[in-house]
Amino acid sequence: MKVDLDILSPIRRRIRVELPAETVDKEFFRAYESLGKRVRIPGFRPGKAPHSILKGRYGDEVQGQVRSRLVEQSLSAIMKEKGLSAVSHPEVETGSVEEGRAFSFSAVVEVKPEIEVNRYRGLEVEKVKISVGEEQVERALKRLQESHAQLEPVEARDVVEDGDFVVLDYSGFVDGKPFPGAKAENYSLDLGSGDALPQFERAIIGLKKNGEHRIRVAYPEDHFDRELAGKVVEFSVTVRGIKKKILPPLDDEFAKDHGECASLDELRSKIRTRVEGELQEIQTRDLKEQLLTRLVETHPFEVPSAMVEQQLRYLWERHQMRARGGGAARAPTLEQVRQELQPQAERHVRATLLVEKIAERERITISEEELQARIENIARAAGEKGLTARRIYSREDAREDLRSQMVFERTVDFLWEHAKVNEKETERVKG
Repeated sequence: MKVDLDILSPIRRRIRVELPAETVDKEFFRAYESLGKRVRIPGFRPGKAPHSILKGRYGDEVQGQVRSRLVEQSLSAIMKEKGLSAVSHPEVETGSVEEGRAFSFSAVVEVKPEIEVNRYRGLEVEKVKISVGEEQVERALKRLQESHAQLEPVEARDVVEDGDFVVLDYSGFVDGKPFPGAKAENYSLDLGSGDALPQFERAIIGLKKNGEHRIRVAYPEDHFDRELAGKVVEFSVTVRGIKKKILPPLDDEFAKDHGECASLDELRSKIRTRVEGELQEIQTRDLKEQLLTRLVETHPFEVPSAMVEQQLRYLWERHQMRARGGGAARAPTLEQVRQELQPQAERHVRATLLVEKIAERERITISEEELQARIENIARAAGEKGLTARRIYSREDAREDLRSQMVFERTVDFLWEHAKVNEKETERVKG
């Protein structure tokens, strides 16, 4: 086998291959032998039909199989021998493949770039000292109080007011035509919560219970559902019920019942500690993102487009799920969000490749025991779906993906342990 390797760019290689006639003949012989055992030819026992007969009937099919197998096998061997890590499907150009003749082909493939990492110990990040204010403690206490509110039907009036909890039937129309996702029955809406479009919530205020109403809602130009952005949507709405939230009094009894504390003051102190811990966790995540940003900024290199595309599709799928969860009738297409998400996808790929290289240099690994422990934690957290989780991670590819994720996390922790943290003056968090 003759092999020529051309470096087209830091991330693209062209591999030119010529396979001798004897290799080609062996593959044709193997293909016809295998075919003969699978097909029935009148007048011949299984596996006894001459290759010439098989060639007359299945020659084109076998030729395609031989071509594919020769390319696949030789490329795999060459990539392994040359130490190349492909990140894309090869773009293959081949000549004809015939018995008794050499076979040539070329393949262009994207590979991981060769990265020289340095200056990754002692990366500087800026940390702000956080002090939780009374206002934030009261906000958290208020959320706890509202989570234990009781809903009681409003009997004294039949007109919706701000702050009500309403039950609705509605259908939406654009240009007189219904659109997907804009119809619901017994839909519960907490007015003022921000769960629905503010314009929609305001239009509900003042409607009468059990009456059929038509309201018009102007969707903002920057609405996440591109099909509705900037349009006026007409809704047919029926208010089925009006309820009020009755909040429990904030006193020592509330602290005992819902905070496992002896007094309301003790509950406030407990909430302050919890909020401080949550903020520190958020801040640590943000600081680790700062580290990755510094790492990416100090190590410029070309990233494989195939890896960027894969990450872009992952981000797009998450974007779609959020859009549908937010009530969008239609989630945006990949092309619609590509410009917005492309820089984020490229940054992620750069960071991943850099962290992978650092893990290699620092010999950061995840043992089989640690991997299995993480899988067990995932399965326990999944509850009734724990068996499904274990089944997924019984596959080698899923296990290796999880191992890579854990190596990434451990390597970022390593960067954090060796980072230089500069603290700024205290910033009081209000809300």
